[in-house]
Amino acid sequence: MPGLMVYPGQANFLLVKLVAGRLTVKELARNLLDEGIAIRQCENIDGLDGRFFRLAVRGESENSRLCEKLSALLGGSKITSTPDRTMADEGEGLASRRSAKVKPAIMFQGTCSSAGKSVLTAAMCRILLQDGYSVAPFKSQNMSLNSFVTPAGGEIGRAQAVQAQACRIAPDVRMNPLLLKPSTDTGSQVIVLGKPVGNMDFNRYVRRHEDYLGVARQAYDSLSGQYDVMVLEGAGSPAEVNLLSHDIANMKTARYAQSPVLLVGNIDRGGVYASFVGTMEVLPADDRAMIAGFVVNRFRGDVSLLGDAHDFILRRTGCPVLGVVPELRELGLPEEDSVGFREGPFGGVVKCGETVEIAVIDFAHISNFTDMDPLRIEPDVQLRLIHSASDLGTPDAVILPGSKNVIADLAFLKASGLGDKLLDLYKSGKTEIIGICGGFQMLGRKIADPHGIESAGRTMAGLGMLPLATVLAPEKMLKQTVARHLLSGLEVRGYEIHHGRTGGMEAAPMMIKPDGELVGAGEADGRVWGTYLHGVFDNDVFRRWFIDRLRAGRGLPTTGSGAIYDLEPAFDRLAQAVRDSLDIDHIYRLMGLL
Repeated sequence: MPGLMVYPGQANFLLVKLVAGRLTVKELARNLLDEGIAIRQCENIDGLDGRFFRLAVRGESENSRLCEKLSALLGGSKITSTPDRTMADEGEGLASRRSAKVKPAIMFQGTCSSAGKSVLTAAMCRILLQDGYSVAPFKSQNMSLNSFVTPAGGEIGRAQAVQAQACRIAPDVRMNPLLLKPSTDTGSQVIVLGKPVGNMDFNRYVRRHEDYLGVARQAYDSLSGQYDVMVLEGAGSPAEVNLLSHDIANMKTARYAQSPVLLVGNIDRGGVYASFVGTMEVLPADDRAMIAGFVVNRFRGDVSLLGDAHDFILRRTGCPVLGVVPELRELGLPEEDSVGFREGPFGGVVKCGETVEIAVIDFAHISNFTDMDPLRIEPDVQLRLIHSASDLGTPDAVILPGSKNVIADLAFLKASGLGDKLLDLYKSGKTEIIGICGGFQMLGRKIADPHGIESAGRTMAGLGMLPLATVLAPEKMLKQTVARHLLSGLEVRGYEIHHGRTGGMEAAPMMIKPDGELVGAGEADGRVWGTYLHGVFDNDVFRRWFIDRLRAGRGLPTTGSGAIYDLEPAFDRLAQAVRDSLDIDHIYRLMGLL
């Protein structure tokens, strides 16, 4: 920088000599202090004089801000307060220096996956909505097999669709501009702004991460321009040291949005306070400065017992614990990922009375498992998650759910013996067998993947219960759909997400769209059937028809009515619980709302 001589340093400081310019060091220091920046004047240090000052080396964003102000002062130009997308602010200082052009925001990050970020994001969305703000959720990058189709036909993470529902707005691809759907242990299908762009391994995706970061920022700017407030969600942990340079889901997004970060930890897993400290220890200085507080989640017990731990955290990190959220059982909201799904009430809650038993096959690549959520709330349905052939038994119905790698999961069925068990149930005629999306394809005679969409171009024989054949096509079907279920005569609504194109003239039509296109087929009596319609059981009347049909098959009386799958009451219960648990006023001050 012209006008300055910088001496090499061995410590976290730089000695600088002012060699040109119209300002003295005293004047320079006074002007910088007006901008919230302090430098050390060195005229009282032996061997130095009034031309010397010392700088502490800070994080990248603070260094950039310092250089900008120094350049303006030494060049003689007037310093003006301008929006600074790279500024990292500490604590509530962010609110005082926020540009009017930057939308108020808060971001929930986690010490690990399944810390509860998604649910707390939804809760904050509903709290802000209740307090009179227009609000939208945002997650720059999501890795999940649980997705949703927006009204415009774009694919996003289901969690962001749920969060949009908490805001009472339509889901939008800008809420989740990057979605990764793992299809193997090392590769994922990449969805950009709602559309698939191909399968990539980790290294290929990382090489393009700067491009995808730009996509995420453009989506954020476009979306935030339409709402009063933004609620952001991170992914995984911000402290994965091997991923820091190309992590676009956490601190880079928080810094771009100028959003304070609340770090969420799941105390039920143990070690939550160590994870708070550990995360802070490994974060770079400018990332650490983004953390404004901690949230202890899923606590069971007496909150007063945590006081000493919270005092320790404040002393050790300088950041407060802003609340303790209790374990919220049977909340009734969809799980974000398969971890929560597998830890849910399947097999853990035995319902009393005359129930029907529905078994769900647990595929390694299970997708859109929230298709089962409406069945979980029915008082006369006992759901079981099936991992092996010995678990299956003779349930009233078996559901083969969606899969992101249909051929691999079909191979698992056959190798594990589950395929043979399913065929035995099929031949007995006592168990209804249902396939949804990938599970529907498995019920047919053949699945071919000539373009290598999910496999290395394999073809595999299906279970052969239906006279159907499926070919995976390069173009992905993404749409919200209305169809008529022919056996019941009922209208059903849902959404399609599939590469498969399934044909077979001998199968009986089961669900048909208004234009005559089939979206489901099966045997004429409906004992075996499948559909491409995700969310088919969200339809209350159809779901009760299906359950009553199973009850009649058992000789049980039918009820004609059941539960109502409505998330609105769940959002309000969640918002109240979180409002009671967190220091909302403090969070609003962090956001600049108070």
